[in-house]
Amino acid sequence: MTLQDKFGRQITDLRVSVTDRCNFRCVYCRSADPENHLPNGDLLTWDELERLVRILVGLGIRKVRVTGGEPLARPGIEEFVARLARLGLRDLSMTTNGLALAGCCDRLVRAGLHRVNISLDSLDPGKFERITRTRALPQVLEGIRAAQASPLRPVKVNAVLVRGLNDDEVENFAEFARVHDLVMRFIEFMPLDADRHWTRNLVVPAAEVKRRIEARWPLVPLPHEPSETARKFRFADGRGEIGLIAPVSQPFCGFCSRIRITADGKLRTCLFSQEDHDLRHLLRNGASDEQIVAEIRSRVLEKEEGHRINEPDFVPPARTMVFIGG
Repeated sequence: MTLQDKFGRQITDLRVSVTDRCNFRCVYCRSADPENHLPNGDLLTWDELERLVRILVGLGIRKVRVTGGEPLARPGIEEFVARLARLGLRDLSMTTNGLALAGCCDRLVRAGLHRVNISLDSLDPGKFERITRTRALPQVLEGIRAAQASPLRPVKVNAVLVRGLNDDEVENFAEFARVHDLVMRFIEFMPLDADRHWTRNLVVPAAEVKRRIEARWPLVPLPHEPSETARKFRFADGRGEIGLIAPVSQPFCGFCSRIRITADGKLRTCLFSQEDHDLRHLLRNGASDEQIVAEIRSRVLEKEEGHRINEPDFVPPARTMVFIGG
């Protein structure tokens, strides 16, 4: 059985958020206001999360990325990774802010994690503190080193660029990729911030990033699958790669293969969906796997054609990045 929408797109990739909690409060994601976490009882249990992933694997999901919030902030995450690994996925990855990664990297590898994406939005301690509202840059860099020295290599490091905030570090990030032989990915700022400060003027287009890097180091394009979010390049004269993720300036919706499960059991067919589809009530009210499959199929069939960021009547979703899962 496969999962397909009405536009003929095959759904093979799943992002599964395991918590809305995070030990960072990044300005492009979460408000600086006091914590507003979901009640623990609203979050899916590990058993419920595993059941949904297992059902989706039966529908053709082959790649799963565990996200949050910050997934390493939820106790039991390593065993959950092990449970997912036993489902026979082609690719099992995690997105993390890296704060706790150094201390659990080896255990995650033993559990069966294949890859890791680590968020790093500045290499400058002061700027890092302004963006994340923490002083955790040394721990994040330690986490990157630990992952890069493990079978998770090559690590993917993600930077969300915001005009006037960290766009002056593009070349420094590229040099970081060259020195450490890792993949540095530049992500355009999207309208998912809790404080609703996003404007198009704050977006640093991927084409500008590529142009600036190529002015110093020639780049060679790498092959990619049409459904991949990043356009990839290696440095012609040395180690390291970069990836450009351009959902605003160069949307890739036509090849989208992704759906999302939020930590409280909502199915999202697009990062910018205006509505969620509740699966938790099915899980907790005796629904059979067949009933859950039917609900998922009907919702995925109506998956949005595109995110509509560039349409004049675009309205950002009510839920922000920390609740959706990156």
